[in-house]
Formats: sequence, structure tokens, C-alpha cells
Amino acid sequence: MVTSVVTTIAVPALLISHLSEQHVSFEKLAAFTGLAALAIGTVGVLAAIVLRLMGLSVRTYTGAMMLANVGNVGLPVCSLAFGEEGLSYAMGFYIVVVIGVFTVGEWIPQGTMSLSRLASSPMFYSVVIGVGLMAFDLKLPAILSDTLSILGGAAIPLMLITLGVTIASLTLENVRRGAVLSLLHLALAGGVAATVVALAGLTGTARAIFILQSLMPCSVFSYLMAMKHMPENGPDVASLVLVSTLLTIVVLPLALTYWI
Repeated sequence: MVTSVVTTIAVPALLISHLSEQHVSFEKLAAFTGLAALAIGTVGVLAAIVLRLMGLSVRTYTGAMMLANVGNVGLPVCSLAFGEEGLSYAMGFYIVVVIGVFTVGEWIPQGTMSLSRLASSPMFYSVVIGVGLMAFDLKLPAILSDTLSILGGAAIPLMLITLGVTIASLTLENVRRGAVLSLLHLALAGGVAATVVALAGLTGTARAIFILQSLMPCSVFSYLMAMKHMPENGPDVASLVLVSTLLTIVVLPLALTYWI
């Protein structure tokens, strides 16, 4: 019930209301989102190569390695640490992951391509509306803007509740593999983030958010997809998600203190 409210009402409202307020210019957000797509795609390709070299299932783990939990974990952390501007940049990453979740995130474990899930996602349409408002410098009527702002304000608290409930339901059945892949995820994501940030010349809040969002734990969605299409590998993906989430407790404070 809570998950449905988050994905169909609260997060779409947050995306539209926040993007339309333009805390970051459209040009800056578009460039940032493009770099996020580049980084996520690069991590996915590198992860697939390393997984194949390790003799592990590419279909099982690639989605988890490339699509981080930049929503339930990333948006609250970025908002708390860097305010409205930070949240706007964080949404650039989130937009890429939302689209990725409903495309390659399902195509890889499923083994086939289909756009039906993306076309039926309220979050996708909220991204289109929000970006459209930014691109044409349009403002929503005050009553609609205030309504969406109120609904969107519930998104982050509900995301944290959803994350806690989901993580509590996971079990550790292969801690060693989960730990190894979690560290590999951090190494690949961190390395790619450092490279992109340096080459693109990102500074200030944009640089900080890019690094933070890159270091977020593996997405819970990848576990759901594994259970749906390859249930025999579901427990292994659950271990990866759970261990990477626990590592976040250590990794993010260190990154904020010594890297960002």
C-alpha cells in the first residue's frame, strides 16, 4: 500500500512540483542528467564484463550493479546535505534510474525488450511534464503547484518507510558473494564517478551530488526483478542489496567528510 502511494502519487507529485520550481536551470540539469546516463551506462557495461570474467550470471546481477537506489536513499540524503539545489541535481540522477528501471532493469533479467512497463509508469509521465515545464519556462497555477508541493512533501518520508520495510524483509543467504559484489559496485561506481566529474569539470553542489548518487546502494527493484524472472537467484541478489545498503552507513559519511 505504501509503495503504491509512493510510486503513483507522492514521487510523481514531487518530480513535477520540484522540477517546475527550477532550483537549477534547465540547461544545467539537462547536462547533469546526460552525464548521469553516461556514468550509469558505463558502470553497467563494466559490471557485465567483470561478472562474466568472474563466471557469474550477467542477467542476474548487472541490473543491481548499475541501477543504484538513488530514490529511497539518494533523494533524502542529497536533500538533507545540500538543500533544494542538491535535491534538484539528485533528481537528474533519479530520472535516469527511473527510466532505466522500467527498461534495461527489466529487459536484462527478462531477456527480452518491451516498453510497456515504462509507458504505464506515472513517474515517467511526471518526468515528461516536469522537464517540459522547465524547458519552456512555464509555471503551474498556484493552486495546482501548492497541491503538488504538499503531496510531494510526503514522498521522502514515505520513501524511507518503504526502504525500511523492504530491507527488513530481505534475508542474507550468501553474505560472502553479497559483500564481494557490493565492494565491486562501489569500486566501479566510484571510479566512473571520479572520472566523469574530472573530465566534465563539475564543481560545487553538482560535483557533490554526482558522487553521492553514484555511491548509493544497489536498487531493491533489481531484487524484485530477479525474483520475478530468475527466482533461483533471488536470494543472492537480496544479499547484494542488503549488504550494499548496510555499507552505505559507512561509505556516505566517509565520502561527505573526505571526498566531497
